[in-house]
Amino acid sequence: MKAYPLMQPRVPIASRLSSDLTGPAARSAAHPDLTGCPWHDVKAMLRQVGLRPTRQRMALGWILFGKGDRHVTAELLYEEATRAKVPVSLATVYNALHQFTTVGLLRQVAVDGSKTYFDTNASEHHHFFIEGEDELVDIPGSDVVLDKLPTAPDGYEIARVDIVVRLRRRDG
Repeated sequence: MKAYPLMQPRVPIASRLSSDLTGPAARSAAHPDLTGCPWHDVKAMLRQVGLRPTRQRMALGWILFGKGDRHVTAELLYEEATRAKVPVSLATVYNALHQFTTVGLLRQVAVDGSKTYFDTNASEHHHFFIEGEDELVDIPGSDVVLDKLPTAPDGYEIARVDIVVRLRRRDG
């Protein structure tokens, strides 16, 4: 039997399983299937949202969610999977990222027309984008105040508002 390193308690994984959890004791009481083992916790997370835990989804989920909240591109995840000797194609990585986004495990953040990041923190928040470094940094949702949103056209509702504030380093 292979031993897995213990994962730090992560509220984001547990919150994906149930929104009413508040701490490690509550997580373990409410979800005895959370073992502290990233592999088993990813399996439980995938099953909770209705995704079949295939080997490729499991491996990609372990790489994505085992390192805390972060922002990745499909290419970066593909490189990490390749280094970890996970046999996946770039197309499979894209498919898994979009499936994880559809079920709410990830948030997709578009920067420019050509760069898309996937955020493992699926809570309501916004982002700084550091130009020249191609890095996203979270802004808590409470730090952004919107005075008025436009009225959605008939037959539509506003699903989410994403704000990306672009930063660049000052000269000097």
